[in-house]
Amino acid sequence: MSTDPILMAVISNRLDSIVREMENTLLRTGRSGVLNMARDFSCAITTGENELLSSAEGLPCHIFGAHLMTDAMTSLHPDLADGDAFLHNDPYRGNSHAADHTILVPVFFEGEHMFTALAKAHQADIGNSEPTTYMPFAKDVYQEGALIFPCVRIQRDREDVADIIRMCRSRIRVPDQWYGDYLAMVGAARVAEARLKELCDRYGRAVVKEFIADWLDYSEQRMIQAISELPSGSALGFGRHDPVEGILPDGIEITVKIEVDSAAGRIGVDLTENIDCIPAGVNESEACTVSNVMAGVFNSLRPGVPANSGAFRRLDLTLRENCIVGTPRFPHSTSVATTNVGDRLTVTTQKAMADAWAGFGAAEGATGLGPGFSVVSGVDRRFDGEPYVNQVFLGSQGGPAHAEIDGWVTYGLAVAAGLMFRDSIELAELKYPFRVGELRIRRDSEGAGRRRGAPGATVRFGPKWDPMEAAYVTDCVVFPPRGTQNGLDAAGSRAFMRDAAGAEQAIAPLGSLTLQPGEEIGQHSTGGGGYGAPFEREPERVRADVLAGFVSFDRAREVYGVAFEEEELHVGLRVDEAETAQLRAGGPRR
Repeated sequence: MSTDPILMAVISNRLDSIVREMENTLLRTGRSGVLNMARDFSCAITTGENELLSSAEGLPCHIFGAHLMTDAMTSLHPDLADGDAFLHNDPYRGNSHAADHTILVPVFFEGEHMFTALAKAHQADIGNSEPTTYMPFAKDVYQEGALIFPCVRIQRDREDVADIIRMCRSRIRVPDQWYGDYLAMVGAARVAEARLKELCDRYGRAVVKEFIADWLDYSEQRMIQAISELPSGSALGFGRHDPVEGILPDGIEITVKIEVDSAAGRIGVDLTENIDCIPAGVNESEACTVSNVMAGVFNSLRPGVPANSGAFRRLDLTLRENCIVGTPRFPHSTSVATTNVGDRLTVTTQKAMADAWAGFGAAEGATGLGPGFSVVSGVDRRFDGEPYVNQVFLGSQGGPAHAEIDGWVTYGLAVAAGLMFRDSIELAELKYPFRVGELRIRRDSEGAGRRRGAPGATVRFGPKWDPMEAAYVTDCVVFPPRGTQNGLDAAGSRAFMRDAAGAEQAIAPLGSLTLQPGEEIGQHSTGGGGYGAPFEREPERVRADVLAGFVSFDRAREVYGVAFEEEELHVGLRVDEAETAQLRAGGPRR
């Protein structure tokens, strides 16, 4: 490599800091709660040659396929110019799903297209036929109803193309909110444009181009090294999404074939033996398929490999057209592509690797977005009956255990890798006309193991004054997250409704309902699967789980084989070592 190693570290970290500045801009200036509370957005920088260069803390489902989006931009617009910006949400041309609006800004220096800055943000409303961005039962993209922008020019010479803005404002239910989020995305991308030009001005175009080539080559070598730690071999993984009522009553099986060639430093993943696209909104887009498989692979290797196109060179993905986890054939809907089946693709990949290669991979984590993550809508009497639409992130779902790490409590869902924020209850109640009745850890919901999965949570909320609609896409009800290497499964998720008298009843896992004042929607969410046998978990770790409220005394005894001198919660709680040894000598009880 021609780039000095110290300079390489400086520039690579500078690029990450630029992406973080973009993210901070979006977080602080976004208008919807999706952006300024939940942080359901991602930013990235690609090269002018459409290679992912830097993504900092971007959500895997958003940015691992960034090169597909910029490829659409350069293919459709050979007349790229300084000052351009493009709006892209077309799932058939490299975007994740229609609800993720992406602003792409090509960055020129000395007349050359050096970079592209991407700011992608999940929108509260995109003009769907129903007030939700997730439509699991949409038979096709037409029934879905979203406005689709196949990488259209939305700014020229840094000025808005008014026709496109008018289209959005006339079709989206909350136009001012959308426009505020649009300005935040453009602002984030323009911040990156300015910083990248400063970078080129400081080091010169030749040095920066040498860095790009060397950084991607270095990242490739890091991936080769990570793969070399795995013995060569193959793995076959099977996962299953919950049933989709009226379409697939037995659920959606996911098949992942993995080949590791340690000597060559390559991993191949074959997804061709999966079912065709179905007449529902749960099909994967190509971008989500690519991103979610890559996330599963990255979750399975030792940490430290840069997530960019250099590392991606060592991953060979085999997809097919018209496959539910491949390349969708128009007009099949991909409305729910960023969760549910996409989550299952990630966790099936990482569990297959954990099953085959002890010490690597991970158990399955929570999948899907149940009532705790509903898209809510209605009118707000505090503002003269103005409509509101927003996705809330009030719930908490458990992350999977890794070989040496317990699951992450605020994991959320697989495709986001624990990087999203949870809503502040107080701010959510101020911003929208609902009240949160309960949010607590769901005890004994974790997948037990030598390293345990994280527990889920219980959450319920409902409207303050006027009816509120809530749309949601729960998974893990029938097929909860599974453990690996003798680790146990997590508790399944349950969606419920509570009436004004406080009576709780189960509701359909996928769908929407209208809540009246006094009623609440809620979720007992799933945890993450365990890694390794529960009886191998250190008693002091079990003690900490009991004190934290994650595990009950009964579960500690029956599942982990750990007894205590007294069963009362206090800081002086002590393990009964003699009884624990006796319990564990008798073997685990399932």
